[in-house]
Amino acid sequence: MDELQEMQGLAPGMADDVEFDDEETGQLYEHYRFVADKKQKMLRVDKFLLDHLSNTSRNRVQKAADAGFIMANGRPVKRSYKVKPDDVIQVMLDRPHYENKITPEDIPLDIVYEDGDLMVINKPAGMVVHPGFGNWNGTMLNAIAWHLKDMPQYDINNPEIGLVHRIDKDTSGLLVVAKTAEAKTHLGLQFFNKTTKREYNALVWGNFTEDVGRIEGNIGRDPKDRMRMAVFPPGSEVGKHAVTHYYIMERFGYTTLVKCVLETGRTHQIRAHMRHLGHPLFSDERYGGDQVLKGTNSVKYRQFVDNCFKLCPRQVLHAKTLGFVHPSTGREMLFTSELPDDMASLLAKWRNYVSTNM
Repeated sequence: MDELQEMQGLAPGMADDVEFDDEETGQLYEHYRFVADKKQKMLRVDKFLLDHLSNTSRNRVQKAADAGFIMANGRPVKRSYKVKPDDVIQVMLDRPHYENKITPEDIPLDIVYEDGDLMVINKPAGMVVHPGFGNWNGTMLNAIAWHLKDMPQYDINNPEIGLVHRIDKDTSGLLVVAKTAEAKTHLGLQFFNKTTKREYNALVWGNFTEDVGRIEGNIGRDPKDRMRMAVFPPGSEVGKHAVTHYYIMERFGYTTLVKCVLETGRTHQIRAHMRHLGHPLFSDERYGGDQVLKGTNSVKYRQFVDNCFKLCPRQVLHAKTLGFVHPSTGREMLFTSELPDDMASLLAKWRNYVSTNM
């Protein structure tokens, strides 16, 4: 998978944009982008994709076409569409069946909303979403399998239902889960077309001169650290196009509480974009936010920050708002979640510091 994720700047006719919706291990959807060769002969798009995708069945490609997950030059097309020279073909494929069967585990879930089509879950920090290397048990999918074990039509191992998106292990907040294939397709298309609403709250290092900002910069694997993402110039052949909007919510002098609104959804997007701005997320070890980056050199201040790290020993990031159109009713749905205790306590600690020391 790492090799696929790193495919960039290849020759026309080759995959030059491969992206996975997960921010942990396995994938939910596979995104591919191809540019047809200038000598490309007219060919049905489903056959074109089968020629260019390895280990992919005709059935997966046809399902993608039927769901509206194949696009030519930015527009959804049917499987009968004929690919022409220089066409830009994009496809989103649902994941294959899990190699390891997911077993139900009686793990509590904070269910914000549930009906016959979907569930909205408030995930705690520290919970892995999907089983993977080193985390085969105790994941959110294991918990969902238990919760829905008496629902005959729900098979947690069926790729046509289940998780539509995900967030990092150490990020808390809202996720939507599809309980039917129709709901999965409908919701997946909304994420694919970027019509969902996703807002995050984050505590970052440093102060801002502005109250509102926009970050645009491609995101790809950091060549110096493959566990981390880096930001590259917009429009470059490196990385994937990414845009984050941010709004200042509260200033603490040396740190700032911001609201981040995603225009795109890349791996570690907020964490990488904020680090690129010079404002790493507070307590984010992978992106350098677990060091004292702003403030005084006094022993008292450094002890205060160290206590803050202990209070919230993870990136201070919470998926607070999630909005989408219901797959059956067509009604717009908007959910918000309260900040988790560790993050709320941390913010209270900074407010107290500001009131007594600044």
